Amino acid sequence: MKLGLLARTLCFLLDLDGTFYLGDRLLPGALEFIDLLQERGLDFLFITNNSSHHRRHYAEKIRSFGLVISDDRIFTSSEATAQYIAKQQPEARLHVVGTPALEETFEGFGFQLTNENPDFVVLGFDTTLTYEKLWRLCDLVREGIPYIATHHDLNCPTEGGYMPDIGAMIAFVEASTGRRPDVIVGKPHRPMLESIELKVGISAKKLCMVGDRLYTDVALGKHGLTTVMVLSGEARQEDLRGSEFLPDFVLENLGELAALLRSIPRVL
Repeated sequence: MKLGLLARTLCFLLDLDGTFYLGDRLLPGALEFIDLLQERGLDFLFITNNSSHHRRHYAEKIRSFGLVISDDRIFTSSEATAQYIAKQQPEARLHVVGTPALEETFEGFGFQLTNENPDFVVLGFDTTLTYEKLWRLCDLVREGIPYIATHHDLNCPTEGGYMPDIGAMIAFVEASTGRRPDVIVGKPHRPMLESIELKVGISAKKLCMVGDRLYTDVALGKHGLTTVMVLSGEARQEDLRGSEFLPDFVLENLGELAALLRSIPRVL
């Protein structure tokens, strides 16, 4: 039975926007779900593809909802990207198209940021984007510099709808240069999962990804994770029709997942 997938789970990976909160609003059952995990001695990690903020931004936001967590409970595509590059070339020179927070993350890993002769070009979700930045990015991509994107989400959910995300920027660069990123790190790609497994010390088959997007959160299941799609954010039940990525469970929100967990024996 599929409930066995939840019974074997040792760590829940929780998406943020659209899953735990939406904008500045905590979503139903979010705190109840965390209380249950702590009661059962299960681990959890908040995972986000959004590379426009430092992890402390997300930790502070979660603490404002009344859940006391350390910054280390947050893992971003920014950190996963930095780890990926460090494996390739620890002292790489990077041209980063992103927010000051993204630049801070890379500097924290010891990388040198530069506009000239970089070893890698990194595109993040840049809410400070300018035409000049896009122009320089396209020039470097056209030169054949290794090109990495932190993730590929098309839109970022907001309480009022959606704002264009990095996927739109990737499309712009491709239209101009004919190149897509050589590597995309964030969900659902393997570099993100490898970083998560290393961080929590748990293999994919004992992890459960909970999120509101089919093509990032649910698609992570192709690597052997259990997946839960919640309907509190972007995804809708009708989106499952024709989707190549199907979740193991479809639930309204984290509150419904908490109720389901309570119905099965505690993990041993």
